[in-house]
Amino acid sequence: MEAGGATEPHFQLIKFSPSDRRHFIGGSDARIIMGNDEADLIRLWREKRGESEPEDLSGNLIVQLGAATEELNRSWYQRNSDQTVKDIQRRVRHPVHTWMAATLDGIVEQTGAVFEAKFMLPWAFTEEGAAEKHMAQLQHNMWVVAARSAVLSIITGGGKWIEIKIHADPLYQHLLLTAEKKFWRCVKTGEPPALFGAEPPRPRPEAVKIVDMSGSNLWAELAATYLRTRLAHGDHEAAKAELKALVPEDAKAAAGHGVRAKRSKSGAISFDAIEVETTHAAVQ
Repeated sequence: MEAGGATEPHFQLIKFSPSDRRHFIGGSDARIIMGNDEADLIRLWREKRGESEPEDLSGNLIVQLGAATEELNRSWYQRNSDQTVKDIQRRVRHPVHTWMAATLDGIVEQTGAVFEAKFMLPWAFTEEGAAEKHMAQLQHNMWVVAARSAVLSIITGGGKWIEIKIHADPLYQHLLLTAEKKFWRCVKTGEPPALFGAEPPRPRPEAVKIVDMSGSNLWAELAATYLRTRLAHGDHEAAKAELKALVPEDAKAAAGHGVRAKRSKSGAISFDAIEVETTHAAVQ
């Protein structure tokens, strides 16, 4: 099976029932482990230890709306992005940390990005808040399948569709792995877990706006300097390139007419200005 075009995946397909979920940490578990709700963390710990039944979400309307709109969400994403989503609802396990697993909403075939479909309420909705809420789950799933990016496709109750692109964050994934290892150790030993308290990374904003800076005095001042020095800068860079070509290959340094060139150990040539000494003829 492929994940993202010609790239061969490094994960294992697995089969499990809801009762098997206590034998591994999934993406939705990662959100709780990296969250700030201690009661949720203890509930999850008890579920993983088999001391309590998994939370019944059949009566949670938001969760059920997410499940009901997932197919629509996926088809809407494909229609508006010209991308194809495959490996829908694939269940995979990390090849090394076998206690890590993920149920994927899909993989974007052209890019290998993890696809995640969500339904969210429109009240006080922000893209930043949505990314922060689902960051742990996305980073967990990216880690499991060794993906470099993820797509968060959101349908809101207000009839809006939003696409948020998230990149793999090595530092946050390191913290995530550390927190999940600690939690899993608590599951095995029976020691109650503590909140980890790591801040999720902010997603990189996509450049889509055109901003009029004509009202900024500082912009006006710097723009004038840029326009005034643009030609001189071009001449400066052209002269540097030609001066470099004139420096003999076996020369450590070269100087003349107020300019000195120095060659570094790596072979790079840099220039600096030197004072030109003036000589006066001796008075007879």
